[in-house]
Amino acid sequence: MFSESEGYERFMGRWSRRLAPLFVTFAGVTEGDRVLDVGSGTGALSVTAAAIESVQVTGIERSPAYVRYAQEHAGSDGVRFEVGDALALPFSDDAFDRTLSMLVLNFVPDPAAALQQMIRVTHPGGVVAAAVWDYGDEMQMLRTFWDAAVALDPEAAPRDERHMPLSTGGALAELWRGLRDVDEQPLIIEMAFGSFDDYWHPFLCGQGPAGVYVSSLSASARDALESTLRERLGDDGFALRARAWAVRGVVT
Repeated sequence: MFSESEGYERFMGRWSRRLAPLFVTFAGVTEGDRVLDVGSGTGALSVTAAAIESVQVTGIERSPAYVRYAQEHAGSDGVRFEVGDALALPFSDDAFDRTLSMLVLNFVPDPAAALQQMIRVTHPGGVVAAAVWDYGDEMQMLRTFWDAAVALDPEAAPRDERHMPLSTGGALAELWRGLRDVDEQPLIIEMAFGSFDDYWHPFLCGQGPAGVYVSSLSASARDALESTLRERLGDDGFALRARAWAVRGVVT
C-alpha cells in the first residue's frame, strides 16, 4: 500500500511536509530534545524537528525504501533513520524526551500496543504525540476522490478512508487517556494545485488505499473516474484544505 518512496512523495509527501511544522510546534519540540519519529516515512517530520537547534532525531520506519529515501534527502546531521517496527521499538526505556508519530497510527494493526511502546521509550515527564488525518470530513483531497469513486462504483465504499480508525475528533484523546495533561487539537493546512493534472497524476502512483484502488480499475473505469473528478474540480488551479487531529500527553 505504501512502499514506493518516490510515488509516496508525489502523492502524500507534500502534505506531510506542510503539516510537519504545525505538529512539531504542537508537540512542543524544543532545543536539545531527543526525539523519536515513529513511522518516519520519507522523513518530513524528522527533518522538520531536526532543524531546531541541537535537537537529535531518530526516525524508525518499516519500509527499507522509505528509509533509504529519507537518508538520501535528510540534509542534516541531527537526524538518523533506521528500519524498525512501531510494535517493537528497538530502544531502551526512557530513551527520548519526545516520541512523535505523524499520519501513521491508523495504519498500525494495534495502535494501543504501539502507544505503549512509545510511552516505554519516553522518559517520565516527556511528551508522546500523534496526528491522523480527518478522513471523514476534512481531508478534501481524498474526500473529493472517494465521493466521486463511490458515486461511480458503490462497491468501492468499503475502501473509502472515512472508515479509517482514529480519524475522528476525540478518538486519539480516548486512546491517550492513560497519559497526563492530554490535549487534542485540529491542525489545518491548505494545498494549492496548479492544475487538475497536478491533483490527479499522483493517484496513478499506486500509493495508499486510493492509489491502490485506482490501480485496480480497468482503463475505461479509470478514465471515467478521472473525467468525473475533472468536472468537479475544473482544469485550472485550485486549493484543497486538510485537517489532522493531533494529540499529546505527558508520560507519568
